[in-house]
Amino acid sequence: MSYLFTSESVSEGHPDKVADQISDALIDNFLAFDKDSKVACETLVTTGQVVLAGEVKSKTYLDVQKIARDVINKIGYTKGEYMFDGNSCGVLSAIHEQSPDINQGVDRSSPEEQGAGDQGMMFGYATDETENYMPLALELSHRLLKELAEIRRENSDITYLRPDAKSQVTIEYSDDNVPQRIDAIVISTQHDDFNTSEEVMLSKIKKDIVEILIPRVVAKLPAHIQKLFTDDITYHINPTGIFVIGGPHGDTGLTGRKIIVDTYGGKGAHGGGAFSGKDPSKVDRSGAYATRHIAKNLVAAGLCKEVLVQVSYAIGVAKPTSINVETYGTATVALSDGEISKKVEEIFDMRPYFIEQRLKLRTPIYSETSAYGHMGRTPEVKTVTFTNPMGETVSEEVETFTWEKLDYVDTIKEAFKS
Repeated sequence: MSYLFTSESVSEGHPDKVADQISDALIDNFLAFDKDSKVACETLVTTGQVVLAGEVKSKTYLDVQKIARDVINKIGYTKGEYMFDGNSCGVLSAIHEQSPDINQGVDRSSPEEQGAGDQGMMFGYATDETENYMPLALELSHRLLKELAEIRRENSDITYLRPDAKSQVTIEYSDDNVPQRIDAIVISTQHDDFNTSEEVMLSKIKKDIVEILIPRVVAKLPAHIQKLFTDDITYHINPTGIFVIGGPHGDTGLTGRKIIVDTYGGKGAHGGGAFSGKDPSKVDRSGAYATRHIAKNLVAAGLCKEVLVQVSYAIGVAKPTSINVETYGTATVALSDGEISKKVEEIFDMRPYFIEQRLKLRTPIYSETSAYGHMGRTPEVKTVTFTNPMGETVSEEVETFTWEKLDYVDTIKEAFKS
């Protein structure tokens, strides 16, 4: 019997994502001037106010207020009527030095023996149902909001959009887990005050979403996914009605409250640790990236159609306490999941130092991860530039989303002879 599965996404203007983006902008600035920076930074945003808190060990000094304001303005909170804008909001910093008790468990005389920044378990997932090996419901949810943000910035086809928005997509799957059709799409978008009746306002917003946004998204999809967009989709557009008050004025935002949006939309599993605001010594982040890298390469190599990879650590200890691979019965080799796990452990060194080196994580690449998902993105080589309060400017070439590279496919095929 067929079944339904749903995933959601939130826009860059959602209050929790505003907080994530500020935290990751701080990470990038610290790493740009000091590659050895250890940072755990949380952000709270609310009406007219930003609060920064966390622990830092770094040789550099930053103007954290300016960094936060620049992020807020870039997102689009630039008007006083939003009750939260980058130029006028208050920014309070309560960032202090990292505990030496924690640091002694991470830093080692031999870099290779760098300890894990915390205990816990991390998961990576991949499936062959999309070209980027991501769950389809989440991929479509992200695409809807990225396109909506593009339309907002163009300010031509739809002129009333504000930064805050959420989406949700429900997919019908067959018994053998193949997407059959889109059952429902939910979009709630913040908007200007129409000064009309609520009925007229909602009619206009729904018409624009269905006739402008949806066709733009569909046009960028592969043909086999386009076929899932039928006339039978149920649309819930701004189902609560008026959505003028939004963003941090409508709801307080906190770093790390959208971890399912950041990963796999509820598919696979999640270890519970957030990513944003953490330097790569924190295995909540680097371990999750490394397991996604493994999972994606396993599926791309044809070893299985779907896979979940788990790794776990003890704080201050370099070697993982466990590595486990679950193929959901889709493995194409005559090996148990336990045997596959052993081979994966031989191929990928999962000690924190080697993850950082393999995925080039000690570079300022994190701002781009903080909205529209950390997984399923396209790697890109680019030059980034940062300036600190002392007038120092650094530029460097970085590679983003390295954990999405399919650079271990041949190695896996050779190891498994697949």
